[in-house]
Amino acid sequence: MMRTHYTNQINSSLIDQTITLAGWVHRRRDHGGLIFLDLRDREGLVQVVCDPNEPNVFKIAESLRNEYVITVTGAVRERPAGTKNPKLVSGEVEVAATGLTLLNKSNPLPFNIDEYQEIGEETRLRYRYLDLRRPEMAEKLKMRTGIIREIRHFLDNQGFLEIERPMLTKSTPEGARDYLVPSRTQPGHFFALPQSPQIFKEILMVAGIDRYYQVVRCFRDEDLRADRQPEFTQLDIEMSFIEEKDIQLLMEKMIRHLFAKFMNVQLPDPFPRMDYAEAIQRYGSDKPDLRNPLEIIDITDLMKNVEFKVFHLPANDPHSRVAALRLPFGADLSRKAIDDYTQFVAIYGAKGLAYIKVTELNKGVAGLQSPILKFIPEPVVLDILKRTHAQDGDMIFFGADTKKIVNEALGALRDRLCADRKLYRSEWAPLWVVDFPMFEREGPGDWQALHHPFTAPIETDAQKVKADPGATLARAYDMVLNGSEIGGGSIRITHIDMQYAVLEILGISKEYAEQQFGHLLKALQFGCPPMGGIAFGLDRLVMLMTGSQSIRDVIAFPKTQTAHCPLTDAPAEVTVAQLENLGLRVSKHRK
Repeated sequence: MMRTHYTNQINSSLIDQTITLAGWVHRRRDHGGLIFLDLRDREGLVQVVCDPNEPNVFKIAESLRNEYVITVTGAVRERPAGTKNPKLVSGEVEVAATGLTLLNKSNPLPFNIDEYQEIGEETRLRYRYLDLRRPEMAEKLKMRTGIIREIRHFLDNQGFLEIERPMLTKSTPEGARDYLVPSRTQPGHFFALPQSPQIFKEILMVAGIDRYYQVVRCFRDEDLRADRQPEFTQLDIEMSFIEEKDIQLLMEKMIRHLFAKFMNVQLPDPFPRMDYAEAIQRYGSDKPDLRNPLEIIDITDLMKNVEFKVFHLPANDPHSRVAALRLPFGADLSRKAIDDYTQFVAIYGAKGLAYIKVTELNKGVAGLQSPILKFIPEPVVLDILKRTHAQDGDMIFFGADTKKIVNEALGALRDRLCADRKLYRSEWAPLWVVDFPMFEREGPGDWQALHHPFTAPIETDAQKVKADPGATLARAYDMVLNGSEIGGGSIRITHIDMQYAVLEILGISKEYAEQQFGHLLKALQFGCPPMGGIAFGLDRLVMLMTGSQSIRDVIAFPKTQTAHCPLTDAPAEVTVAQLENLGLRVSKHRK
């Protein structure tokens, strides 16, 4: 080995010992008589002192520049009084170099590593190997490794087996578009990269494995955003002979363990639970951030008889709602700020953002400021103030449209206001959201599975499910943390008649189902045990635990939001010969 120690192992216990370090020149400081080097490896930094009394060492030190690769041999000694650095593990000591070897030079850098600076994402990803040298990035990858190691240890101790599923499989209808892989040996046929191990883990339960897990790569060809990638890592779990509560209790125990070990954070025991309908009604989202004290208040009933059409029409439409969102002490918002929030909710389809400023509540309606007051009867206004618990200095925002638009617009505004006004009442807020609808649809269109077509309904009578799909609830559950869904799962359908009924509701014929995933349907008929599971987005969990803003910051080699890799310039064209081997040709597409 070219080193005896990593930098985080250097401390006062090694004083007077000779050691050898290897790494990069993080920073070089020439103080005339002495040259100081900050040597960096993956574990941290240590200060190296190069003295003219060691002429061979000093000569090499004079030629060094940032990111040159070196090895240093020297004695550990205490730093002089007043020069210790409490921010470093090695900050009480330094290494007096007696040997210095230059292993490799570096070209001028496209960005500095030795000091923080804002760097465009395209540049960071093109030079990802330099970006990952930055200590804050290296720490995130180290923490990711530790979290995955601890997850495996936890699940191993709970009797789970880690079993790999195939990467090349069959395309099945699972929600997003598949990445397809053409077969050379069977021209005209395609594999699909799996969106999840869903079908295979259910088959493992039929096989009697009982408890399965896998840290697995998944692939989805979908539009991207800050917390999505075309390829991502999932912690996949399945269990037999269990019910919802068994999975939930074990999984929150695992998450509590991770937070206690890596962050010294004690999450609540047990996690609170909220049904889907309540989450949507109060927070406009099925993954509400409970650190946020703001709530959406329904006032649909108060607006049914007002003449103001903006409120009257949605109040009398069963597919719409009118709701209010009170911002404590928000009456100080400027006209410009209100306009900015109006533009913000427009992203979610809102046609405007009505408001009332509560300036002097003791004066009743006369103490309010709003352009809509002249359209709403005074008793209704007073009822709104009472229902929202308005106080002097508050601002009340309104949403009136379809339920989807109101929920999404006010739900997003709720989060934006909380962030802007710094209203968070805790640092961490986990939650189980349960009792999801089994199916969803917009307008009179076809039904779609809210989770996936293998989720079991609470109703056990297949005919009743077919008779009223909209009233059917699913045995599904999502784990939410700080407004992000970090895990989702369900109890699975294990009876073939129920599976066929659900597929029929989704417009999937028996013939098509047999063609696409007949291997699962056949397995269900050979003594299938009750089973359920959950999948965690590991990238998203690590993102939250490291305080990152994007999952791209916790993935070693991520793609951009256009699914492009600046480092390798993938995806890329292939040769005509490669296409001919696969029996394919590329047609020109208009951009």
